[in-house]
Amino acid sequence: MSLQDKVAIVTGSGAGLGLAYARELAAQGASVVINDVDQATADAAVASIEADGGKAVSVVAPVGSTETAEKLVEAAVNTFGRLDILVTNAGILRDKSLLKMSDEDFDAVINVHLKGTFTCVRAAFGHFKAEGVAGRIVCIGSPTGQRGNFGQTNYAAAKAGIVGMVRTWALEMKRAGVSVNAVIPVAATAMTKTVPYFQKAVQAEEQGEPMPDFFRKELGFGTAQDAAGVVAFLASDAVEGVTGQVIGAGGDRLQIWSHPEPVVSEYHDGGWDYATLMDKGREILDTNLQSVGESMPELPAELQPTS
Repeated sequence: MSLQDKVAIVTGSGAGLGLAYARELAAQGASVVINDVDQATADAAVASIEADGGKAVSVVAPVGSTETAEKLVEAAVNTFGRLDILVTNAGILRDKSLLKMSDEDFDAVINVHLKGTFTCVRAAFGHFKAEGVAGRIVCIGSPTGQRGNFGQTNYAAAKAGIVGMVRTWALEMKRAGVSVNAVIPVAATAMTKTVPYFQKAVQAEEQGEPMPDFFRKELGFGTAQDAAGVVAFLASDAVEGVTGQVIGAGGDRLQIWSHPEPVVSEYHDGGWDYATLMDKGREILDTNLQSVGESMPELPAELQPTS
């Protein structure tokens, strides 16, 4: 289904994954509001879309505040006459282990990722409801928010929080006909370029070569474009009634993440007091322990990083 005549906002879309999402939406016919904190980067993103025959305008402002969220909606309506789609992608990293992470490190990431998603979705949904638009909202999560990752307390909290908000908003927006879903991309980005494990995959992409099958198939790791198609699909009329879902996208793999569910339910007459737990609690835990963090398979010899 075409996105012709639709209008989309993509936050953090001057480069990287955000630009891939914006370009894909434009390729499917949507007019796009680009957002970045750097004017030259935003201008280049707009120019790249226009060069391909698309329509775009930029709003240069940091995501987080209500003011920026309202500017983005206003830009869409004032420039293109409407708003149909919001993709909340803007984010920053301030990676440090817990004892080294400052208040400023924590607050900065939470403000952009979590509060920025909240303010932008609130502004877009307010417009959708006022204008009777059955809009589409796609919020970008991360495997870190689903599984945890060393040194990313702030990022994990923000991304897990985004998924929690998406599930809540699905309930609140259902009557208005608005679909809100999350995408968990696994792709070559500025962050993964610094990880030795992904070296051969990143090198292949930079050289315009296909990524090795190990990354695309076994690991579900690919290019930004692999995730962009999923974002555009979730922005289309094809997903009417599909809401509150968490979709993983990477390489040749598509995933549906489950909502958290109990893996075991045990009952004890009179409840689980301290003495009962001391007697039975450890056995229950040990037989049902859940993993934490991402588990990466060993790289084949030919894909081992080189110095």
